[in-house]
Amino acid sequence: MSKKKQRGIIFIICSAFCFALMNCFVKLSGDLPTAQKSFFRNFVAFVIALLVLLKSGMGFKYRVKDVPLYLVRSVMGTVGILGNFYAIDHMNVANASMLNKMSPFFAILFSFFFLQERPKLYQVIGVIVAFVGALFVMQPSADFGETLPAIVGFVGGMGAGCAYTAVRALGERGVKGPHIVLFFSAFSCIAVLPLIAMDIKPMSVTQVIILLLAGVAAAGGQFSVTAAYTNAPAKEISVFDYTQILFATAMGFLFFGELPDMLSIVGYIIICSVSLFFFYKAKREDK
Repeated sequence: MSKKKQRGIIFIICSAFCFALMNCFVKLSGDLPTAQKSFFRNFVAFVIALLVLLKSGMGFKYRVKDVPLYLVRSVMGTVGILGNFYAIDHMNVANASMLNKMSPFFAILFSFFFLQERPKLYQVIGVIVAFVGALFVMQPSADFGETLPAIVGFVGGMGAGCAYTAVRALGERGVKGPHIVLFFSAFSCIAVLPLIAMDIKPMSVTQVIILLLAGVAAAGGQFSVTAAYTNAPAKEISVFDYTQILFATAMGFLFFGELPDMLSIVGYIIICSVSLFFFYKAKREDK
């Protein structure tokens, strides 16, 4: 194994840890509106991206032709964050994290529309099987109130998948990561302000600190995942991103006494198995 691939694996595992930690901080912040939590997470990312751009001297030029993709990334990314945070507040951390990890399968579907990449038969079958796995995690019931958080978390995974596809499309146009992060973070902060105004809750100093730590953890995840895919192709290391579920399960038990039930574990196994199959299939196709 090359040193660059080793570094890529280490960075992707660091990213998984950071995002699991972010989810825990979000839940630890207590009974606050989802939009309020989202604002803090994105404000920290905005400040960090701004500092990176100022220090690097890359400037703040945005091409008009890229604006539609920026908007898709920002709108769907905001949907992804709100869906993920809402699920975290109403489900156990591991289940919410698993539903958010449906994003790579949605990315396959959205790649057809944004990048004209026709999915192969095994990918279509794999996506269907992964959705079946998601049903085991969601566990739909006649009580819509109990099922709603899982549905919102699932939609959040869809939003994230669409957003990642738009990021990839922007990357292929030569757009730099900090420009994407800055635009998205600014858009998301502004977009949630009306929701915050309608339902704002006072926060303690402890809650503010926890939410700022959530933002720092999210930024750590973003920079780590960028470093990971700089060192190695996604198809070679993306499967290691599912270590987030292990971290989320451990943190959920440690901080909240949560343990996934048997049906959820079956769903984890199905989804992770499909991802593992995609990983080995990509390696075989390369050979």
